[in-house]
Amino acid sequence: MIESTMQPAVQIETDPGNRVRELRENKLMTQAQLARKAKVALRTIHSVEKGMNCRMDTKRKILLALGLRFEDKDLVFPPQKRMIWPPQA
Repeated sequence: MIESTMQPAVQIETDPGNRVRELRENKLMTQAQLARKAKVALRTIHSVEKGMNCRMDTKRKILLALGLRFEDKDLVFPPQKRMIWPPQA
């Protein structure tokens, strides 16, 4: 019998999701309106609102289109979950 010595990956950092949808809806904007104003693809807005990660430049464009400062990025886009292997003590 072969015994596995592999340990499960460890999840670090929490990801409560981003607040793009909430902020967009508070401004009574559609996804299409935000995409146009941010000069990004509609599918980008859809993906970001679903929690997909995006480039820093895309985050900057979305923040500015929502009337926010780039410095507010951590309030809108909290750190993403990362899996590390092997688990670190």
